[in-house]
Amino acid sequence: MASVPLSQQEKSITYKDTSQQIHTSKEPNAAEDKLNDIPEAVQKVKKHLGDKEGENRTERTKMAERKKRKRRSDVNRASSIWKLKNEGKLAAKKEGAVLETDDQLVPEPLAHIPLKSLMDVEATLVYLDEEDIAYEFVEPAVSTCAQAACHNPEKANAPSAPNLPQIDKWLEVTLRDASACYRQKKYAVAAGQFRTALELCSKGAAMGKPFDSSPHDISSVASFIETKLATCYLKMRKPDLALNHSHRSITLNPAYFRNHLRQAAVFRCLERYSEAARSAMIADYMYWLSGGTEQHISKLIKLYWQAMIEEAVTREESFSVMYTPFVTKAKADKIEKMKDIFAKKHPDYVEHIYTDPHGFHILPQTTDWSSLPPQQYLLTLGFRNKDVGKFLEKMSSRKLTIFSEYKAPLNLLTKEESRRHLETIGKKILPIMDFIRSTKLMDRFCACSHVIEKLQYASLLGCLQQATEESQVINQAMAELASLPYLQDISQQDAELLQSLMADAMDTLEGRRSDKERVWNKIQKVGIIEDFLYQTEDSFLKNKKLRIARRQKMKMKKLQSVQQQ
Repeated sequence: MASVPLSQQEKSITYKDTSQQIHTSKEPNAAEDKLNDIPEAVQKVKKHLGDKEGENRTERTKMAERKKRKRRSDVNRASSIWKLKNEGKLAAKKEGAVLETDDQLVPEPLAHIPLKSLMDVEATLVYLDEEDIAYEFVEPAVSTCAQAACHNPEKANAPSAPNLPQIDKWLEVTLRDASACYRQKKYAVAAGQFRTALELCSKGAAMGKPFDSSPHDISSVASFIETKLATCYLKMRKPDLALNHSHRSITLNPAYFRNHLRQAAVFRCLERYSEAARSAMIADYMYWLSGGTEQHISKLIKLYWQAMIEEAVTREESFSVMYTPFVTKAKADKIEKMKDIFAKKHPDYVEHIYTDPHGFHILPQTTDWSSLPPQQYLLTLGFRNKDVGKFLEKMSSRKLTIFSEYKAPLNLLTKEESRRHLETIGKKILPIMDFIRSTKLMDRFCACSHVIEKLQYASLLGCLQQATEESQVINQAMAELASLPYLQDISQQDAELLQSLMADAMDTLEGRRSDKERVWNKIQKVGIIEDFLYQTEDSFLKNKKLRIARRQKMKMKKLQSVQQQ
């Protein structure tokens, strides 16, 4: 997926075109030598495509620019530009007729990002070993309302003052010994020391003045230890052991962008590229929200995010994707037109074509968090399996996702049914939903929707007594819950649901049993009953229509027989 310059955002971005190139190319890439300047890598890719194609693209760009200038000429010159921007009208003028040039949409070829570039990003941002162990204790002073910070860019960009807590002396000695072993590449020994530090912290030996310390400081210390354990296990090439530690580091300190980036690195090692892409997207957003001003860091994170999306699409065989830029809600005829374009470009993925109507997707190469709103895209997915596509489309129409097609809603699932359901959800549905959210920062209907999907999946794992997998999924869900208030506005209803989900998730992890059901199980049961009632109603109405038709037919026959007599 090549970085797309802003002057060419009127092109749909499609994938699957260079999958072989990503796996077989061994040529050095511009991104390998110039990680800090992604646009320069794009320019080299453009030259490689040929002069003729570049001229055609330039001509189309000029034509689009002339249309934009004509539209802007109708705007009242005396109006305030700043007022237009605040009302969201300036963006609409600049992006006029984006969907009117669908016949000119040309897929951009993917720019191969070599593995060495990703390793360089991880060495710079993930495996950073601070001399001062208090470095990561700083949590940015961000508002829990992300939109409030967005509307005040000067406040959002202001760096927060360090607030370094004074940790317990024995804990400090243990941490320094662990850090020394880490620097000597004795990762197994370092991990043991960090585990000891975590035990000390859990027993209350975290702060030098425990009665004067804030929960924020204690969480920061524990988060630091968790993230160090994650990096140790990554160095030992044991990402499965690093996974829970990366989740818990976020739960304890969700505003620190490196925690999300380390989680992305763990997902990459586990070849869970869609989830790695989402973690990188959140890391980039958190970096901007906390006042990060170094552009080269943001470019490195975006490069990582972009590479994870490319890898996720390239390795996926069940579906293909296309992103189309838009300004306002697309009408039905435009969506049908996009589906036609998709079918022409991806004839192998036309069993079911689905456009996410509620998605406000963003791509790393066109995202500028300080510019509101970022360029938005509609996502079109094409599937080889029609049933999977229809199931996904059905789920997208819900406010809260319910994974169920039960015939008897009040009966418990048998183990065989749970195993079959887990196979469908875990291997067919959730991976697609994870990919959809790799370019979507927030959910439109319910902030907790994605988390509820994970927790329902965890319930299936629990029913089949897969405790390790269940624990990992619940920890991941808790990390997402802790991050949500930073990513979007949270309504009072969503806040109450979030707190309930977090409390129940913690109880489940700690093995606490209760006569009451978990929140996500109640939601699932209500959804199943609603489905059952809707299906019964549909069946009744269809049968009623058939009965009426039969009666009409019988009356006609009687009338005809009477007339014949």
